[in-house]
Amino acid sequence: MKQRQDMTKRDFWDRVAERYARRSVQDEAAYAQTLERTRAHLSPNGRALELGCGTGTTALKLADATGQIVASDLSAEMIRIARDKAEGQGATNVTFVQSDAEAAPDGEFDAVLAFNLLHLLPDPEAALTGIAERVRPGGYFISKTPCLAGSGMSLKFRALIWLVVPVMQALGKAPRFHRLSIARLEQAITGAGFDIIETGNHPAQPPSRFIVARKPA
Repeated sequence: MKQRQDMTKRDFWDRVAERYARRSVQDEAAYAQTLERTRAHLSPNGRALELGCGTGTTALKLADATGQIVASDLSAEMIRIARDKAEGQGATNVTFVQSDAEAAPDGEFDAVLAFNLLHLLPDPEAALTGIAERVRPGGYFISKTPCLAGSGMSLKFRALIWLVVPVMQALGKAPRFHRLSIARLEQAITGAGFDIIETGNHPAQPPSRFIVARKPA
């Protein structure tokens, strides 16, 4: 069953990869803030892993902030586009690999990054356990996750999530995802053994929760 679900997800992201690559960032200020705060926790000589890297834009933007980045994504088409970008930009310290989050490269990383990913995973809590195993003691898990449940959303976005999105999903034009609340997300991260040291909403509406969590040394 899981293999069939993975194939369905992979097919969706393969199909939309070219369109995804052409899409502009919806909130440039929020994205810039996310990059700035992420950079603050990366080490110039460190090793980072990005899960769900898409077409590689974020990994390539952060490449000058750390020693090495391994970036993975479920979609072969996303990874193909990311590799083409890296070659075009002459990036030599970013390696792109096709893999789902659960089977991402092992090893102890100084930082594991997951932007706009956790809500898309079948079991976010289980995924976080695997993520914790990839972070070295004293290292960081840095994530940003749309939180589409709870009291933090405006009426406009509530209507979009409950009325419009299900229709788009039925038509194959939107992915399946969990409607996480900020409270559930943060509980899942601390439940995986991390200490949350920084939070923010980038952007505020709908709330996309930026979290920096540290694995105890």
